[in-house]
Amino acid sequence: MLAACLIAASVVSAQTQVIAHRGFHAKSGSFDNTISSLKNAQELGVYGSECDVNETSDGVLIVIHGLMHGKLNVQQTDYATLHAQALANGERIPTFDEYLEQAAKNTATKLIIEVKDHPTPERETRVVKKIVAAVKKHKLQNDVEYIAFRQHVCDEILKYAPKGTKVAYLNGSLTPEYCKGLGYTGIDYSLGTMKKHPEWIKQCHDLGMTVNVWTVNDTANLKWCIDQGVDYITTDNPVEANRLLGK
Repeated sequence: MLAACLIAASVVSAQTQVIAHRGFHAKSGSFDNTISSLKNAQELGVYGSECDVNETSDGVLIVIHGLMHGKLNVQQTDYATLHAQALANGERIPTFDEYLEQAAKNTATKLIIEVKDHPTPERETRVVKKIVAAVKKHKLQNDVEYIAFRQHVCDEILKYAPKGTKVAYLNGSLTPEYCKGLGYTGIDYSLGTMKKHPEWIKQCHDLGMTVNVWTVNDTANLKWCIDQGVDYITTDNPVEANRLLGK
């Protein structure tokens, strides 16, 4: 009986994969959403490396969470102005094309693309179409997955990306059954949301959907996610997540 329980536990652990939140930026000399953070994640060998994609005021897709130096809205600023300023580690904000070039160097690590909210549905549709086209240009359609907080964005990804593309909803406001009905392949909800609704994990699995939990950094909560059998953990601490998973 004990042996059977241990085997079952190891199977659950093996099913859980690690996604580096904004890349593996905790490594010395790196910074989040940079080429180095993506390269670090690839070298660490995690399942995926998440990145945030925004469009500048002059239509350039860049990889950054939102504000530069905590104050400059990148969606309202032109690319040249943003590129002229160094990030904390000396790197420049990468274009999405530059990020895809690095992603293509090691496709064993999936690129998890978060399409950020933009001011209007029309702009969001344009951004989605440009992102999907760039992924196609770099021949990475089978090596990327998409996430977004806004339902409109998820719907547009399903419309313009190849059939079978993985799309997960981030906002935490929709049940698994509702997400399934919309055509999403998974939910990607905060740790707080999943602790309020742990039953959603089984519901997702019963529906053939995946479960990702963000952003989980401390050991106790990483263990909780693993014990619950989630499919993915998005973390700023991928080394600890790997250790707990025996990787």
